[in-house]
Amino acid sequence: MPGAATQFVGGPRENAFNEARAASSARQRPDRRAGEGGRSHATSGEDSVLTTDYVPGVPSWVDIGTPDTGRAAAFYTGLFGWEAVSAGPEAGGYGFFKQDGKTVAGYGPLMAEGARTAWMIYFQTAEADVTAKSIQQAGGTVSSAPMDVMAAGRMAQFSDPAGAQFAVWQPGGTKGLDAVSDPGTFCWAELHTADPGAARSFYESVFGWHTEDMPMGDMTYTVISTSRPDSSFGGIVPLMGEPASHWQAYFEVPDCNATVAKAADLGGSVVSGPDDIPGVGRFAALTDPFGAAFSVITSAAPAS
Repeated sequence: MPGAATQFVGGPRENAFNEARAASSARQRPDRRAGEGGRSHATSGEDSVLTTDYVPGVPSWVDIGTPDTGRAAAFYTGLFGWEAVSAGPEAGGYGFFKQDGKTVAGYGPLMAEGARTAWMIYFQTAEADVTAKSIQQAGGTVSSAPMDVMAAGRMAQFSDPAGAQFAVWQPGGTKGLDAVSDPGTFCWAELHTADPGAARSFYESVFGWHTEDMPMGDMTYTVISTSRPDSSFGGIVPLMGEPASHWQAYFEVPDCNATVAKAADLGGSVVSGPDDIPGVGRFAALTDPFGAAFSVITSAAPAS
């Protein structure tokens, strides 16, 4: 049960996801169609991009910090069909978004003065205190020092050298999200940064990520994975007209067009799309009624 997000996120999601992710992950793209017993291949750990097998360095939690948890919960439950469940009075207004009884995200009030509503991505760590020292040594900044979250685990929040905010989660009773990469759940993490080369060096030193540069015309898309090149879960892309470096969360949806229309009906805004990415799917960038940026994607069915 990590704490609420406090980072700045904003600006358009341009068409940088495209062929790079398709080329890097075509060989291991998850089949999000139900398999035997209704279990999707995306959460079975077989040939998947992001799974609930949370090893150090992979995204294991996402939550949103917002000035109005009631209105934000109404927006996201309406958009994704989630259920909002309070974590109780001792949690300071924090709660969980659930789908079919599984926790798929968190929400809570903004905790820092001047903080803007945003989604926060948490990366798994075995030792939050050790990771905090590594981040400082690599040039990052501690926004919120490591702290225990009751018996759930230990968390901390940081900014990388370019100002993009992120968090780490040391699991206790809560290992991470119960479902990822299924429709209605978190599926990809993407860093938009002013200096991709420096970001790559920073995160490799902190988390030991494997990165692979994919040339894309006048730019490069860097695919992120764990020590196995076939375990990609995110990417790094240069800023394109955006005001600040930030991490962007993607959510898998069954119908991108319908989700975009629903977001507008619920008071959100469409930043870009929907657009098609050959071999990957159809995506769009959105903001909620308070300006929190996120993306949605309907992944293409894998080639038979």
